[in-house]
Amino acid sequence: MIHELRIYRCLPGRLPNLLARFETTTLAIWARHGIRPAGFWTTLIGPSNQELTYLLAWEDLAEREAKWTVFQSDPEWISKRAESERDGQIVGNIVSSLLQPTAFSTVK
Repeated sequence: MIHELRIYRCLPGRLPNLLARFETTTLAIWARHGIRPAGFWTTLIGPSNQELTYLLAWEDLAEREAKWTVFQSDPEWISKRAESERDGQIVGNIVSSLLQPTAFSTVK
């Protein structure tokens, strides 16, 4: 099992739009494609309170590549994403890291 850590840095004031998109659209599309979120967080104290941080659980890199590619090209996702950004871009940048657990990690 590997985890993908993703940090979405929103443009000023746009975090509520991103959270709404995840809650109303993204999670349902992910479920349809078998993408498994492991947790979501907003930043309480840190460099920016305009961030969404989340983890995805993958069996391996092959699963991640296959499912993420299909998700990215899903017509519903493309349409809903564009609709959610009709008032302007939401995310300024995304940082993604693929994490492998250590032998002593409590999260495998």
